[in-house]
Amino acid sequence: MRFRDRLHLILGFSAGAVIAVAFFDLLPESLELGGNFYSQTFIASMVAVGFFVYMLLDRFISLHQCQQAECGNPHHGIAKGRIGAGTLSIHSLIDGMAIGFAFQVSAVVGAIVAIAVLAHDFSDGINTVGLVLANKGNKKQAFRWLITDAVAPFAGVLLTLFIRMPEPILGIILAVFCGFFLYIGASDFLPESHHSHPTKLTTFMTILGVLVIYAAIRLASL
Repeated sequence: MRFRDRLHLILGFSAGAVIAVAFFDLLPESLELGGNFYSQTFIASMVAVGFFVYMLLDRFISLHQCQQAECGNPHHGIAKGRIGAGTLSIHSLIDGMAIGFAFQVSAVVGAIVAIAVLAHDFSDGINTVGLVLANKGNKKQAFRWLITDAVAPFAGVLLTLFIRMPEPILGIILAVFCGFFLYIGASDFLPESHHSHPTKLTTFMTILGVLVIYAAIRLASL
């Protein structure tokens, strides 16, 4: 809240970073792992499935946001805020599983995906607090949901310690998460970073985010 006037720069960088991870890391890895078992068309279809599944989940959250003027019941808005915050926490749980599965591919892929997830969860935390406060929740409730959202990725990583995926399944999972990340970057971070702010500096930050992730991936592959 204190640095909300600079938030667009952070979100601009995060947009570039998340999209770069999808294009330069998740997609190549999914093609490499699944290429011996599936056609490229099928893997690309899984990317599309991930994109649209995340879109439907995102729209589900939007449908459960309730403005005060639209709510006759004073407790209705609070319930809507809880549903939205709970769904975002489920998102974070899935993000943690993405980290765990990525580490099953390699330490390099896991580290890169973890960086992207951190950038994404930064936005999720902001959205969680915003949803609770916008729907008549107080700061204490918002903080509790923020803690839940912060712990969820750790729970997701722990779950993958008990689940081992064969290469064909990992290839599909990475393709689906590629679709997730493309949607997050293009539909969440980019619009928010340009909202009510000049686009030149935020565009520079987005390009910088792409270049940083691209450089990290190239250096890691040496």
